[in-house]
Amino acid sequence: MTPNITDSISAEEVTDGSITNGFHQTETFNNHEQFSKYGFGTRAIHVGQEPDPHTGAVIPAISLSTTFKQSSIGVHKGFEYSRSDNPTRRSFEEAVAALEKGKYGLAYSSGSAVTATIVSTLGFGGHIISVNDVYGGTHRYFTKVAVNQGIETTFVDLTNPNNIISAFRANTKLVWVETPTNPTLRLTDIREIARLAHFHGAILVVDNTFMSPYFQNPLELGADIVVHSVTKYINGHSDVIMGIAVTNNPEINESLRFYQNSIGAVPSAFDSWLANRGLKTLHIRMRQHQENAMAVARLLEKSNKVESVIYPGLESHPQHTLAKKQAKGFGGMVSFRIKGGFDSANKFLQSLKLFTLAESLGGVESLAEHPARMTHASVSEEIRRALGVTDNLVRLSVGIEDKEDLLLDIQQALDAAVH
Repeated sequence: MTPNITDSISAEEVTDGSITNGFHQTETFNNHEQFSKYGFGTRAIHVGQEPDPHTGAVIPAISLSTTFKQSSIGVHKGFEYSRSDNPTRRSFEEAVAALEKGKYGLAYSSGSAVTATIVSTLGFGGHIISVNDVYGGTHRYFTKVAVNQGIETTFVDLTNPNNIISAFRANTKLVWVETPTNPTLRLTDIREIARLAHFHGAILVVDNTFMSPYFQNPLELGADIVVHSVTKYINGHSDVIMGIAVTNNPEINESLRFYQNSIGAVPSAFDSWLANRGLKTLHIRMRQHQENAMAVARLLEKSNKVESVIYPGLESHPQHTLAKKQAKGFGGMVSFRIKGGFDSANKFLQSLKLFTLAESLGGVESLAEHPARMTHASVSEEIRRALGVTDNLVRLSVGIEDKEDLLLDIQQALDAAVH
């Protein structure tokens, strides 16, 4: 069934002169397919990274130019204006598309800009179904901004795929999933939700930020669009704000690319270069994130100072079997509920020495936060309580420091917080 997405305006209708010859990029280079036989790390390092043909530079220079010479009117070398396309940005888009096993990659100035652009393509009116414990910023956009576009959102517990069936309406255009969710690390069966969404004429978007393309590839499981906050694991160094969408569907790509250019929420060439540099070590970093996260989760699970631990890699996680089925790993995020309520959670967070109290995640450094009063503060208390975002819930982004040092830090903070 054709995805239920607004028809995009053709490139020839754009009148600002930036892409008057039509979208030259019918596919994200497409030459990344020659690397499909290679492993993840090889693709991360080589796709979109051809040596400079003029200088032989192994690492291509950053293309900071905003405009590009045309040999005659309407004749160019594939680039006209950097809002529409840029060589450095395109290299990054191509690399991520290859890692997500997609044809088309589109980078944006932030993960929130990806969300806004996808919703913009739906046109006025319509209906979105979203996983209920979605990232706070996405929840805010759906409930505070998308409504101005005449779009309603229904939030559903998707741990059981059958829960979605009654939520579909005649005008449902999009299903939005995070798996694992933020911060309660619940999972959604991507393949089954894709089947149900397509049966009802809706497209499926999967936010794959927590898993990264190293551990999970939603497009292979039936998703129409996979999105990332590049800020997190893909870049991995907490120094870039960026987002990206990847798809295999040419109609969706055309629509997203038109809106990407028209809205103009694109990343700078320098940010694209930094993110591409970070991407090259994604496979190495994700392995260490997971090893450390598993060790932290096991320590917390054994502690008598902790009520419960949430990590898909633990057999105690209610969806551990699904985690093994649809992903190749469990990621670097751990959430837990400490005994003693908010006071204990606050004392724990204040007592950490290596884990930094800060929002965000996915960097090489370990971070800790209090979801109820930080990342999910914009969500009402009633909804937070229903989702399990309690005052004693702590979320850890486990970095790649030495494992034993992190374990000692967690233990001393627990000892300080709970007596």
